[in-house]
Amino acid sequence: MSDRTFSQLAPFIQEYIYHHHWTELRPAQIAACQVIFETDAHLLIAAATAAGKTEAAFLPVLTILHNNPANSIGALYIGPIKALINDQFARLNDLLKLADIPVYHWHGDVSQNRKNQLLKNPQGILQITPESLESLLINKSQQLHRLFADLKFIIIDEIHAFMGSERGCQIICQLQRLAKFTKYPPRRIGLSATLGDYAMAEAWLGAGTDKAVITPQIESGKRQIKLALENFYLDKENPEPTEYEQYIFNLSQSRKCLIFANNRTQTESIIASLRQIATNQGYADIYHVHHGSISASLRQAAETAMREPNQPAVTAATLTLELGIDIGHLERVIQLESPLSVASFLQRLGRSGRRGETADMRFICGEEKPPTEAAVAEQIPWQLIQCIAIIQLYLEEKWIEPIKLIKYPLSLLYQQTMSIISAKGEISPAVLAQEIFNLAPFTAISKSDYLLLLRYLIDINHLQKTEQGKLILGLAGEKVVKKFQFYAIFADNQEYTVKQGTNAIGSIVTPPIVGHQFALAGRSWEVLDVDFKKKVIAVKPVEGKASIFWRGGSGNIHTRVLQKMRQVLLENTDYLYLQSNARQRLQEVRKLFKNSGLDNKNIIKLGKNRCCIFPWMGTVAYRTLEKLINAYGRESLEISSIGGVSPYYLTLKLNPHKIDSIYPEILSLCQQRISPEDLVSHSEPIEINKYDEFIPHPLLQKAFAHDYLDMEELRQQVASWVVDNLEN
Repeated sequence: MSDRTFSQLAPFIQEYIYHHHWTELRPAQIAACQVIFETDAHLLIAAATAAGKTEAAFLPVLTILHNNPANSIGALYIGPIKALINDQFARLNDLLKLADIPVYHWHGDVSQNRKNQLLKNPQGILQITPESLESLLINKSQQLHRLFADLKFIIIDEIHAFMGSERGCQIICQLQRLAKFTKYPPRRIGLSATLGDYAMAEAWLGAGTDKAVITPQIESGKRQIKLALENFYLDKENPEPTEYEQYIFNLSQSRKCLIFANNRTQTESIIASLRQIATNQGYADIYHVHHGSISASLRQAAETAMREPNQPAVTAATLTLELGIDIGHLERVIQLESPLSVASFLQRLGRSGRRGETADMRFICGEEKPPTEAAVAEQIPWQLIQCIAIIQLYLEEKWIEPIKLIKYPLSLLYQQTMSIISAKGEISPAVLAQEIFNLAPFTAISKSDYLLLLRYLIDINHLQKTEQGKLILGLAGEKVVKKFQFYAIFADNQEYTVKQGTNAIGSIVTPPIVGHQFALAGRSWEVLDVDFKKKVIAVKPVEGKASIFWRGGSGNIHTRVLQKMRQVLLENTDYLYLQSNARQRLQEVRKLFKNSGLDNKNIIKLGKNRCCIFPWMGTVAYRTLEKLINAYGRESLEISSIGGVSPYYLTLKLNPHKIDSIYPEILSLCQQRISPEDLVSHSEPIEINKYDEFIPHPLLQKAFAHDYLDMEELRQQVASWVVDNLEN
């Protein structure tokens, strides 16, 4: 290897490369080294999954730390989940065997003894979650200069998982607060495989600094992918394994296979079914579940089984295994239902084919068979159509959703206010406001808005004013801040720990009563006892298949996906990856689509006094339309009820003489000067994020209007509707 970049790397890295028989550095690694070695800019590495992004970041960073050792922690790595940090921790330790650069990881599952080693002698690399970093900023505020004075680099992995969320805003706040304790502004490196808008990602990564962000153009070789999509009617009344479950069993049998589901309930259900089929047919139990309510030991057991070479293992997971954990040679990815986004599809596809092999992903959609008298909207297999649209958007256009940044992160504003005061002990309102307004995520917050918040927090005893006019935590505020859950900006469910003897299985939100059975970790359990005070459920394993359900949101679907879904229904293209059931079902629904007139109208009658609107717009615009009709159309159209399934269709029950007036009325409303704020009722409960309950209602209204509604997009989409006469 004679590349100039190779010669710049530290000797121990060169030795590692020789030892592991690398024949060349990858394009992402060469490009990253050039930016880090030859400029002082921040770096955004946007490259396909398995393009060597982790090494691209660490090879030059470790070289600089080797050549110029830091007098504190030298590099901070921020990861979205513990599993990814654990994975990178193991990989870095392997890389650093011959170097004098220690690596520490810090999250809730790491022992206090290991954390104390870092606090005693801060050096090397610290890998941490945003929540643990928040804890450091509060509880180790007197040690921050000693810990981070010579910090040179901050690496943020999977930045698409942070952008557009309050958690991502939290990281930017943390980095700006941390910068006050460093001698020089540390350089930031962001990593992602699924970015739809590089400029937006660059703005996010560089927020609060004056350094440029460089995104090298990295060529990625053509990737071989194998896709298949099948559709089934589900029979939920049948206790025996169904054709749907048997199909998944056959796809995953004796393979290293990862099954992705969109919620925890699905992961539990499918693994319980696969285990039952394997038992009935005399096959070994190779099945695991991996999600946030599973105990750390069982998650690690699943990860270990997936990494074990030449041994079949099947794990069903939510997004906990969607991110960049290296699980070795994976033969196949199975996706149950449609992913929510093109970005999620690409992340999940990227779990297989990581070492130059063909990436193999199978999509399996299930639907309950609609009765023959069902309305048109209920006869459309929405998951199947959405799945095709997402696949085609990538195959045809390489399109990935742009991420919308939050304008009013009020829940985070509360948390950072309380965090800063907790770290300082006391602070004057003027100094506090200056610190808050210097944080990039709060640029849209006005002084009057913040003053309103502070006065409200004093009124509810979350803050108190001292005789000297300084702010301290109030008694109610102390109760919030002193809980470890405070460090996380995402909402936490107070779940019950499930134990078999002394072994933790996982956790659930609502405890079943004694004697009842439920599923967790892909197995069935019977409740022996419930300790409500300690929030512990004692269980014993039982045979058979039980059920469990978690609450959870479904996320936002982009308008471009809905538009593509309509195009899929309009055209006659035969997609080669469709299997027999899916191909037949698509033909049926295309015929239904045309026969019902949806090919040339967005509104159809459902009988004497009901109609259905097909907006073909994303979740945010759909929500805005629903609120617009509810706020301004109920009286004029004489609507008695509004229903539907977001973001696919809206149903209205109204005066039958008003049906032909629906589109003209909606169009007229869109042409008026109605603002998003006008759509939010003063009495409407809009507490969405973790600390919204501590925010004055007028501020919540403003935030909801700007971050959850979009009148401009609604106007554009309504103007493009095709509306034929509504007869028949």
